Amino acid sequence: MTGGAPTQPSVRLAEVVGCLSLATVLCTGQPIEHGLRRALLAVWLGEDLGLGAADLSDAYYVALLGSVGCTIEQTLFARYAKDDIALSAKTATINPTRPLEAWAFGLRNFGAGEPPLRRVGRVLSAVLAGGPAEFQTVCRDVALRIGDMLDIGSTIQQALAQCHELWNGRGGPKGLKAEEISISARIFHVVGDAEVFGRTGGVEAAVTVARQRAGKSYDPRVADRFCDIAESLYGRLEAEQPWDAVLSAEPAPLRWLSHDEMDAFGRTIANFVDLRSPHTLGHSTGVATLAEQTARGLGLSGGEAVAVRHAGFLHDLGRIGVPVGFWNTSTSWTAKEWERAKQHPSLTELVLARSTALGYLGTLAGLHHERLDGSGYRGVPGSFLPVAARILATADTYHTKTEPRPHRPALEPDAAAEEIRRQAHQGRFDGEVAEALLVAAGHQVRPEMPGELPAGISDREVEVLRLIVRGLSNRQMAQILFISPKTVGHHVEHIYDKLGVSTRVGATLFALQHGLVQENP
Repeated sequence: MTGGAPTQPSVRLAEVVGCLSLATVLCTGQPIEHGLRRALLAVWLGEDLGLGAADLSDAYYVALLGSVGCTIEQTLFARYAKDDIALSAKTATINPTRPLEAWAFGLRNFGAGEPPLRRVGRVLSAVLAGGPAEFQTVCRDVALRIGDMLDIGSTIQQALAQCHELWNGRGGPKGLKAEEISISARIFHVVGDAEVFGRTGGVEAAVTVARQRAGKSYDPRVADRFCDIAESLYGRLEAEQPWDAVLSAEPAPLRWLSHDEMDAFGRTIANFVDLRSPHTLGHSTGVATLAEQTARGLGLSGGEAVAVRHAGFLHDLGRIGVPVGFWNTSTSWTAKEWERAKQHPSLTELVLARSTALGYLGTLAGLHHERLDGSGYRGVPGSFLPVAARILATADTYHTKTEPRPHRPALEPDAAAEEIRRQAHQGRFDGEVAEALLVAAGHQVRPEMPGELPAGISDREVEVLRLIVRGLSNRQMAQILFISPKTVGHHVEHIYDKLGVSTRVGATLFALQHGLVQENP
């Protein structure tokens, strides 16, 4: 997805689903690898139960994506607490076979820290909304739709929608009972809790819970077999690197995503992330489209433009790890809340960093709040921001300004354009990128001052030239610029042609003559 269009698919389904698993866990208050460890337990337990290849494949993907419905379901907690993630973390040990335990949890936690009357109002609101039943229905609906949009198979889709069903038929929202619940969902129920209790309390705690819930929320055969082999399961789990083990456990045949499928997955994930708040619906896809058009307008290669689009789809993955109550409030954030919200680009990079195929997109997406003057969220200076990152940051800002937020109305397009130009004039945005983006957004072109750069070279070519004079190889330059070595080679050829030189020394002398060498690269 960089440089020229690749001829073969380069991303495995397991890598995309694995990254999505990491992201969905961010909002649960559990460690980020919870979903990966849960998937390994599911596969190993399924193998011991003698499941066939199809059922093992379902168990693998259901365990990875079991939190997908919960990611939106748990946004309902924002009604009852500003930090819905902290509230969600406390629900992990609630026994689903004891409804009174869930209500007692609400009484203890809803509106915590607020005046008594407001707390009572929070609890009454939960009662009127239907309590756990509302959460279960939201989870099911989201899981069904996301499963369908990801096109991972109807049996996986249906199983994802059964995360609240109980073996005894007293779960929801369908009240399925016993073997009406798919085997992959029944395994998920056991291993999801087992990962939490085993990690926090040890093997004995996990086995105790499994025995207590067997025949109630758990399939007794699955629970009994888990108890029999729990010691070996945890020993194996602690000896593995979860990401590598999950990729190794991907059911055969390995599924490679075509370029169209990768685009569809990116779009689905973008819409899924934006669904966490009504104020961000359509944001990520809008940023992706605008960023790609800007990249093409600046003359970037087709591969570079596609990479910018994919980074646009994924740039806000990390928002899942910030309480949705923060995004939905009209009041000012505290300093602590502001610092937490500023972490979301880093969380995006963290989620994608495990994947060799998607890691470079995470690096790029993680820069979407950086500025040329170093005033961004992470303080990355402009000399370290490739043009793709500059495009993404400008597209994100422009699109955000044209969207309504709880604390302000949406700006008109012309007002948003003026804001982009103002920040470019202040040195926060790249001026050439800003103008190209505004053209892509439908604004009129402002006349450019002639003769800004010598020999007709572009800003992009200046970036490459500055790396040439540092003596970097094409491969090293490609890594810095997020493009392929082949594309770098084309840039180098064009630069040498324009400068009338044929060596790095000649290019360096030209750069020195015209003041193009950075003092602090």
